[in-house]
Amino acid sequence: MKKDQKSQAPMSPERAYLGTLLERAIDAVKGASSVARWVDQADIVKPTKILAVGKAAASMFEGLPADWRTSGAALVVTKYGHLEGHVFGPNVTALEASHPVPDANSLKAGAQALEFVTSCTASDHLLVLVSGGASALAEHLIDGVSPEDLNALTQQGLSEGADIGQINARRKTISAIKGGKLLAHFAGHSVTTLAISDVPRDDIGVIGSGLGQCPETAKFACRQEIVASNHIARAAIVDQVAKDGHELISNSETLYDDVSRVADQIAQEVIAGAPGVYVFGGEPTIVLPPDPGQGGRNQSLALELAKRFHERPGICGLVAGTDGTDGPTDAAGGFFDGQSFSRAPGADAALRAADAGRFLAATGDRIVTGPTGTNVMDVAIILKQDSANH
Repeated sequence: MKKDQKSQAPMSPERAYLGTLLERAIDAVKGASSVARWVDQADIVKPTKILAVGKAAASMFEGLPADWRTSGAALVVTKYGHLEGHVFGPNVTALEASHPVPDANSLKAGAQALEFVTSCTASDHLLVLVSGGASALAEHLIDGVSPEDLNALTQQGLSEGADIGQINARRKTISAIKGGKLLAHFAGHSVTTLAISDVPRDDIGVIGSGLGQCPETAKFACRQEIVASNHIARAAIVDQVAKDGHELISNSETLYDDVSRVADQIAQEVIAGAPGVYVFGGEPTIVLPPDPGQGGRNQSLALELAKRFHERPGICGLVAGTDGTDGPTDAAGGFFDGQSFSRAPGADAALRAADAGRFLAATGDRIVTGPTGTNVMDVAIILKQDSANH
């Protein structure tokens, strides 16, 4: 984990420890290790074709056995910058597209995904690897819907604070490949879908807007499995906390509201609670002003928590997206402590303008991980020490 180089905020032992816990969480749900672990334990026929779509697509693909990756056709679709460092064989077509707002390459990727699935024959065993971001990265629109309509729908959902389930439900209504529609074109023998969940309740029909979902009328054998989730990431934090001899006070998946209300709930629990480690998971929402600044929900939540813990000693924490990106920025989230809110001027104005990223960059409180190879929503980790009760 990296931090802004021009930092006004010290990397204290407490912050370093929180960063270690975040790294443990991410390591537990990386695409490569999660897929490799599942394949090693499962009884599955070697696929003849492989389709991987999402922010973790390249990492998930690399978790497959070498002979799976080098034989048979494969299509990998991921976010810009997420193919860096990955090397594929001549049998693999690898594409990059835009997230969170689709672009022309998203439509090209959707068309190629449809062609890829449609080309399967009766003997084909198709392996589908799906992770968060797939909804925006690959799209093929129904007749009568324009790319401008798609972008307007996406922007509307993001700006009004809709959650991922609501946004993906809207996407399904205009898509020709979401909600099981893609695999409805499969004429082969069997499909196995492995998914990294970035949605509440780990619903295959919501992950990637159901890109890897089998249709109810499927005439082929269908298997759908979750290989990584927010629960698994938080469990890794809990295990590390126990090994380190710290007290775990809370572990819950409750980050499912507007960032301001989530901050209120967390602050109330931590301030009233005992010293120790508090762990939260999920994906909060944020309502954007007409001309938002820089940052995303995690940086906004970090700054909201900084406000509520202002001048309270002994409390520090972080909020981060497990995929390494927060909104349209290169940061995963941010640190906070009792001094963060006053470390630079203009914190309240930054919150009102959805400009928390710029503020945290000025104070050195941003967390920058780069692409992580996974996406299981967000985590907030807070360390409360004895001094916080005085």
